[in-house]
Amino acid sequence: MGRTPGVELSVEGMRQAAALAERFGGMTVDAVLSSPIERARQTAAPIGAVLGLEVETEARLNEIDFGEWTGAAFSALDGSAEWEAWNRQRSVARCPGGETMAAAQDRALQAIAQARRYGHVVMVSHQDILKSVLAHYLGMSLDHLHRFALDPASHSTVTIFDDGTARVDTINRLP
Repeated sequence: MGRTPGVELSVEGMRQAAALAERFGGMTVDAVLSSPIERARQTAAPIGAVLGLEVETEARLNEIDFGEWTGAAFSALDGSAEWEAWNRQRSVARCPGGETMAAAQDRALQAIAQARRYGHVVMVSHQDILKSVLAHYLGMSLDHLHRFALDPASHSTVTIFDDGTARVDTINRLP
């Protein structure tokens, strides 16, 4: 899907988003930030509602710019040398007409650094963006993103300390 406009959550996706939102009920959260993509905003909306917070759109949490691959089916990309390089070497490969994984990771980390001013923040983004953030805090190469999974409507928790160090507390926790 990438940044294909108009892709919304399915009925099952809406159910998952509601279940995820309930997980945050009663927690201390100071802000909810979301990618501008429709499906991310639809996931963030019930979280904001449960917490009594307005969801803020954060462009740097946007999906990877897949360029020419936006909207393409994986099956259509199979066998392409560029697609194979993207899946083997995320640290250096670039989507044709799009961005590198490192650039996407960098913008997400900038959003996190700025969001620290709020305190406790829920951020709704996309699988590869979130995996790149977790890889950063785990000290992993972007080439190894395939080593762990993030399911739809799961959440992961990172604690960032005042000195900038961080601890990954949870990965891929389902409601």
